[in-house]
Amino acid sequence: MEATLAYAETHFPQLMRHVKDGEEILLRDGALAVAKIIPLPASPATARPKVGETTSAPVKWNPASFVALDEAGMHELGLL
Repeated sequence: MEATLAYAETHFPQLMRHVKDGEEILLRDGALAVAKIIPLPASPATARPKVGETTSAPVKWNPASFVALDEAGMHELGLL
């Protein structure tokens, strides 16, 4: 299918329906072809995790590493 830029400006939703149906659209500015709109290949469905499902390994925290941060934060707030 071909369309002018002026037509595409005013009828973009209709053109997108054609693209969704697998059609390619060549856009022209007068006689000059300036762009082609093509449908993307179907992407595989990605499985999303269920609500509450853990998706990463548990973090191993070292409580000693927070002592310096806590003290620095307290000094920053003027509490020490």
